[in-house]
Amino acid sequence: MNDTYLTISNVSEGLYKEKGSKFLAFAYPVSDENEVKEILDSLRKQYYDARHHCYAYILGKNQDQYRANDDGEPNHSAGDPILGQIRSKNLTNTLIVVIRYFGGTKLGVGGLITAYKTAAFEALENNEIMEAIVKKKATLKFDYIAMNDVMRLVKDLDLEILSQDFDNTCKMTVSVREGVIDNFESKINDLEMVKILTD
Repeated sequence: MNDTYLTISNVSEGLYKEKGSKFLAFAYPVSDENEVKEILDSLRKQYYDARHHCYAYILGKNQDQYRANDDGEPNHSAGDPILGQIRSKNLTNTLIVVIRYFGGTKLGVGGLITAYKTAAFEALENNEIMEAIVKKKATLKFDYIAMNDVMRLVKDLDLEILSQDFDNTCKMTVSVREGVIDNFESKINDLEMVKILTD
């Protein structure tokens, strides 16, 4: 099933020093641009005295959402080398921020590219790459007497139950692997008393 992608499993750090400048790198698993923004805001507050907060991220199973930001460094000397490190490991849903404390000596564009690339590389080296599965959420609504059918479906398709509310009418939110969604929907259609609620 083509519903998996590579990402990092946790938050990690890297460090590169050159001619008095310090480059602190942070790698994060992220799921959307809001999360990216929250992390950047938090790092800017925490490292408010740093000169540059350069970053790059890639989002989406097909790696179709990405951005590189030089934050005042010369064009393509910071964001692109960071992005290159994420791409070199074929990762997605990954953000790397490299924070620079200026040491008083200019490094030149070549030196900057090396510094940002190496700091980003170190952050990824200190992380763990894992295979993740693209999942979709679905909420089922059914009568209590259909409970056994629903639980059998959960077991057969290895669904993850996210929340459940059992009353006369029951609701259950499940996480469905993208590769089995068609199968899941057709099985639900076969169950008369079970409906998929649309958002």
